Amino acid sequence: MTSRHEFAYPEAEREAIYRVIAQRRDMRHFVPGSTVEPEVLQRLLQAAHWGPSVGFMQPWRFIRITDGGLRTQLHAVVERERIETARALGQREEEFMRLKVEGLLEAAELLAVCLADGREQHVFGRRTMPYMDIASVACALQNMWLAARAEGLGVGWVSLFDPEEVAQLLQLPPGASPLALVCLGPVPAFYDEPMLQQERWAQRMPLADVVFENGWGQPETRQPPEGGTASET
Repeated sequence: MTSRHEFAYPEAEREAIYRVIAQRRDMRHFVPGSTVEPEVLQRLLQAAHWGPSVGFMQPWRFIRITDGGLRTQLHAVVERERIETARALGQREEEFMRLKVEGLLEAAELLAVCLADGREQHVFGRRTMPYMDIASVACALQNMWLAARAEGLGVGWVSLFDPEEVAQLLQLPPGASPLALVCLGPVPAFYDEPMLQQERWAQRMPLADVVFENGWGQPETRQPPEGGTASET
């Protein structure tokens, strides 16, 4: 008979994992003119590629943007959508326009993360929920995000863009689709709390508000132990 302790990591390693999860941030401010060492970038991409995927379909594709002109064009696409998003927000338009929502021009690296073409061939786990390909790419991105934080690098996921415009700029094949523009690189500092919370745009919900038992809206009967969750710093 085995117990979970037989397979658990040592306490210090477990604490490091929870720490990096709690201190991960969606970064918008980067150090201009900085670089990411090739071996570090390779480790981060490998971490992403180790991500889980439904039916082991591995739907992620990564395009490293090294052409300055292309980066500028992608920034223009994001800027257009930023303005359209602000207009769609109505009374919060001015508040939104004061937020810094991307770092495409400052980040050391810019990666386009795309859904691969031919995804219709993968039925395992997707017959009734075809959007699990997006969930799989999100898992890969989270791996990269956490690994980057452990390396002392910031990551910003930018989704403010017209996917058709980005697909055309990146020459994606039919059936492929851009999901994220990922800014990556050294940062002046990590935010003490999520930036949108820091700017009072939104607040993280209490855990008890999102965990139910046996049905929607039914609160847990189990009481979590005190100090059982990692604190955000």
